[in-house]
Amino acid sequence: MTKQVAIVLAGCGVFDGSEIYETTLTLLRLDQLGIGYRCFAPDVAQHHVINHLTQEPVEGEQRNVLQESARLARGDISPITELEADDFDAVIVPGGFGVAKNLSDFAVQGDNMQVLESVKEALIGFKEEAKPIGLLCIAPVLVPRLFGEGVAVTVGHDPSVSGAISAMGGLHRSCGVEDIVVDFEHRIVTTPAYMLATRISEAATGIFKLVDRIDEMMG
Repeated sequence: MTKQVAIVLAGCGVFDGSEIYETTLTLLRLDQLGIGYRCFAPDVAQHHVINHLTQEPVEGEQRNVLQESARLARGDISPITELEADDFDAVIVPGGFGVAKNLSDFAVQGDNMQVLESVKEALIGFKEEAKPIGLLCIAPVLVPRLFGEGVAVTVGHDPSVSGAISAMGGLHRSCGVEDIVVDFEHRIVTTPAYMLATRISEAATGIFKLVDRIDEMMG
């Protein structure tokens, strides 16, 4: 049977949702390896809506995270409350500010952040079953709140985000854009992606390595 990977999305667009290139590159690599995937997102209101042309919030506009994520998934997506670790071999969370605004409140609370309960329940299921977990870009900031202290992750070498990870009990490892950090004990793989990338090809190198490693870990 084909391996199956769950993808957790946070909207659509780098400044208020999931990073589009990171998501697309992840799905591309999975498909190239012959791995099946299914996208999930929380059915909740976005923290806010950003005009990606001006990078300013749009006053009075409200969007739904699941509906926006459906743009990225070409409509083939389910609410995260339907995500069961039993049905998949691994899970991957692309980055984008939606991770810090919609999947958690990191953008507002910093190292006092909390993870959205539906996201927490879904991802903890994978950890409990010792199934590989991949996180891109800023998504590794979720790890200490989800899985406790002492898990090694990377966001590249951003001092504020890496400092917050350390403050929450995580182990931050500096990492280049084209590389990955693997915590073998906890079966967690992370890569900086657009925390560092200046070109889509740079992001692709690290993301492809992450997907390849997840594939190996699924066995």
